Amino acid sequence: MGNLSALKIKSLKEPGRYSDGEGLILDLKGPGRGHWVVRVQYAGKRRDIGLGSLDSLGLADARAAAGEIRRQARSGIDPLAKRRREKVVVPTFEDAAKAVHAEHQAAWKNGKHQAQWINTLETYAFPKLGSQLVSEIEGPAIRDVLAPIWLAKPETARRVRQRIGAVLDWSYAKGYRASEAPMRSLSRGLPRQPRKDGHFAAMPFSDLPAFLLRLRQRSSVTRLALEFLILTAARSGEVRGARWSEIDQAEKIWRIPAERMKAGKEHRVPLSDAAFDVLKRVARFKSDFSDLIFPGQKPKKPLSDMTLLKVLQVMEVPVTVHGFRSTFRDWCAEETQYAGEVAEVALAHTIPNKVEAAYRRTDFFEKRKMMMAEWAKYCFDCV
Repeated sequence: MGNLSALKIKSLKEPGRYSDGEGLILDLKGPGRGHWVVRVQYAGKRRDIGLGSLDSLGLADARAAAGEIRRQARSGIDPLAKRRREKVVVPTFEDAAKAVHAEHQAAWKNGKHQAQWINTLETYAFPKLGSQLVSEIEGPAIRDVLAPIWLAKPETARRVRQRIGAVLDWSYAKGYRASEAPMRSLSRGLPRQPRKDGHFAAMPFSDLPAFLLRLRQRSSVTRLALEFLILTAARSGEVRGARWSEIDQAEKIWRIPAERMKAGKEHRVPLSDAAFDVLKRVARFKSDFSDLIFPGQKPKKPLSDMTLLKVLQVMEVPVTVHGFRSTFRDWCAEETQYAGEVAEVALAHTIPNKVEAAYRRTDFFEKRKMMMAEWAKYCFDCV
């Protein structure tokens, strides 16, 4: 039995704090007016947690509420944090998607992309997911959205998948979900999309800006190497073996020596501001014992090709590292007016025609400098 009773509470006149025992306290403001407080210890700290007013919560209910709070604290649950979570109003997928779109569209320079981003979700995701709370959406529900278009419209399906993931990841960051988007299960629940040719699996360039945003959410030597590879359109081995002595800091040029190039000729790479920024960020990993820009676990050893591929696997992106060169080439062909020869030099491809190769005396450096700046702008302005 506690120290208080319903009859005693009615007889109380003087304002003050009256203990019922076990941490339950009535904070009386006047006859019949006051509120209940329970005092608990959590993580070594004393906390007073309000339970409700005297006129809305009787003694029996106050004791029950106090008992539940004490039980949570003993179980290692923070009662205040739990209460805050319970007060959060979880949005539906449709409301969350519109919020994400509103937050990000200002950063999207391409008006067509702004419209397409939400339109694809309205067409394919809202009919099945729109009314569901984001906290309740799991892999099977996403799979059911994608299954009808996964083989019929593979590129559209990949975009819908990425955008659903973006909405759920945003919801996780806002505290509306207990976990990030459950994309891993989808790879087992959907059939393999057939390749149209024998080329390396490449990411559509329209998906690249969103991928780079995800890549930048964490910082590591491997992720920075992958970002640098994408921004320079270089081969994996060229990036993994890159050395600080090859970088002309003043001119922002990366000179790859002939012995490290597939064609056996020195290759100059103009560094966009974004690519140069990667070098600034990776400089904090620089070792006094190695000249490697992207060292592996052992400073004098470069990253392995599998390490870069592992990043893509962890992010559940079904492409190859080499495929990003195809992504760049497709962008050049479809989104720019640069001649094919300029893009081919940027990729350090050899000229099959020996006569043409003998007469070419330029590496189109100034044109490539402009092209790589535009490529970087596209990568980060079209999310």
